[in-house]
Amino acid sequence: MWRLIWLMAIMLLVMMAMCPFAGASEQVKTDRTVFEVLNPWADADPVAQRGISKRIDTISGKKIGLFANFKRAAKPIITEVEKRLKERFPDIDTTLFDSTLPNVTETETVNKEKFTAWAKGVDAVIAAVGD
Repeated sequence: MWRLIWLMAIMLLVMMAMCPFAGASEQVKTDRTVFEVLNPWADADPVAQRGISKRIDTISGKKIGLFANFKRAAKPIITEVEKRLKERFPDIDTTLFDSTLPNVTETETVNKEKFTAWAKGVDAVIAAVGD
């Protein structure tokens, strides 16, 4: 019985030691950090909205550009896409553009003119990222 009383007394002392004193808690209340709330909406110049690129009604009889990025799986993916497209639409013409530089937009490389001419010469493009 005495052991239980001593154990409870020790637990009470430990709990009191862990709790802040009244003077300390008042001091914490007076030391306040002030935060400034900012509006997440930025002022921006109005830009005229434009729609997405016009879509073709069918790919039958069209010239389809197949774009493979630099990643290892992109070329096998786009090759399989080409095979399946030609099975479904035997009258389409396909042309491949193979990107070789990593993490660069193709229009920022030495192939800019080649890529631009390729893109202008197709009716639609299908891209394989290779991830």
